[in-house]
Amino acid sequence: MTEKTFVTAARLEDVPPGAKLVVEVNGISVILCNTRDRIFAVRNLCSHAFETLECGRMRSGWISCPVHGARFDLETGAPLNPPATMSIETYAVRVEGGMIEVEV
Repeated sequence: MTEKTFVTAARLEDVPPGAKLVVEVNGISVILCNTRDRIFAVRNLCSHAFETLECGRMRSGWISCPVHGARFDLETGAPLNPPATMSIETYAVRVEGGMIEVEV
């Protein structure tokens, strides 16, 4: 198993409060979400319909799939309502020197 490391993904100023930003981290499409006074990172893929989540609504700690409306907790990745039953991938995040780093 490869050891996980933090990779610089974006500048903190590029993801202001209430915003989200799609970045690629080691070949994976990841959404950085700034909500609840912190940055979350989740894979840009719905576990139900395998659609991208980037156009979904983001609110206080969750993001929704724009296709069927399934919502996911940004911290745990857990589905919050049907039709999704499986979690989405989440990644550890840290902010160092104004840069957002994601653990992959």
